[in-house]
Amino acid sequence: LVLSLLSALNTRAQPLISAPPNIIVIMADDLGYGDLASYGAKDLQSPHIDQLVKRGLKFTEFYANCPVCSPTRASFISGRYPELVGVPGVIRTQAENNWGELSRGIPTVASQLRNAGYQTALIGKWHLGLTEPHWPNNRGFDFFQGWLGDMMDDYYTHRRHGINYMRHNTATIDPKGHATDLFTQWTCDYLRKHAQDEAPFFLYLCFNAPHTPIQPPQSWLTKVQQRETDTPVPRAKLIALIEHMDNGIGKILHTLNETGLSDNTVIVFTSDNGGQLNVGANNGPLRDGKQSMYEGGLKVPTCVVWPNVIAANTVTNRRALTMDLFPTLCEIAQTDIPNTVDGISLLPTLLGNHQITDDRDFFFHRREGGTRYEGLTTNAIRRDEWKLLRNSPFAPLELYNLESDPLEQTDLAKTKLRQFRELSAALRVQI
Repeated sequence: LVLSLLSALNTRAQPLISAPPNIIVIMADDLGYGDLASYGAKDLQSPHIDQLVKRGLKFTEFYANCPVCSPTRASFISGRYPELVGVPGVIRTQAENNWGELSRGIPTVASQLRNAGYQTALIGKWHLGLTEPHWPNNRGFDFFQGWLGDMMDDYYTHRRHGINYMRHNTATIDPKGHATDLFTQWTCDYLRKHAQDEAPFFLYLCFNAPHTPIQPPQSWLTKVQQRETDTPVPRAKLIALIEHMDNGIGKILHTLNETGLSDNTVIVFTSDNGGQLNVGANNGPLRDGKQSMYEGGLKVPTCVVWPNVIAANTVTNRRALTMDLFPTLCEIAQTDIPNTVDGISLLPTLLGNHQITDDRDFFFHRREGGTRYEGLTTNAIRRDEWKLLRNSPFAPLELYNLESDPLEQTDLAKTKLRQFRELSAALRVQI
């Protein structure tokens, strides 16, 4: 009888997954931890992303691998720490201020899922290589429609330093319209085209929003200003840009329902780093923002939806990193995890089972500075409740206890000497 009961309980904890589901990963650009209603925003309406959060598992302790764009994206694509795959900083047009290129020959999440029988697609921002060997079609993606570069100088003309980085596979294109609307429409088109295919798909959707320039359509800004009458213009513009993106995600969710794909599609929503404070971002109760090694630069809103597998309205405070998504998706797709991967699969957490995710050090590393500073580094390590960081290459290391001091207000570097020595030694080894 006991064995029968245990078996029944185990069956409920481990749902039977007959075939690999479709997978969509949506990555926002510079979305702050507090810039969704479901993460505490009071002046912002994000009903469609909030719907995703309610339908699945919400993470409250999910960290981007870096407080800037390219390295975090490299960690997702490779499942590794970004500096180990050639991307310690931001990839840019000018060689003198370009920090890396994604290492060649490594398995990517796209190549791994394609080998498992998935159709693989990237729509939106790539930001992991501007030269053809590094284009998405040469890194495991069957289909690419989007933007090769970093930020756009204009959401409507799609140029960076006067260069057109918009591509349809390898062909240069010059579409008309706001980038968020284009990426939304292309995603809906892709879903309709592949709705009846036998092979599952993996779609990586990367909005440029809400990265600078903060350029929402005027109609969305007007709506926000009419509703939030006391909100400063910079904040109102950022809210409008986020709400416009949320509306696009709503159209994609509608298309999933319309095509019958919704029940067999896993959706991951996350951001590549924290919000940029000087353009009005809100990182909730966290200190600082984008580019910073404080929590506001690293902790990001994240959820996973898996109909009939992940219970709705669930929340976890287990710590995780962007690079954990690679092995997690491999297990969801029922394929092997490459032995090169640094991340861990979060599948037990998704299924509601016991899992320890914080019995490892979390390292954060960023190289930046241009030729003037010759690639100076900021970095951090989190171990248990302790966090050691250097937020400026010219500043000393700082030590915080995040359990008692989540706002990182009291530097304990000179009073908690044992923790300081242990963490600084680990950080030196990692570098």
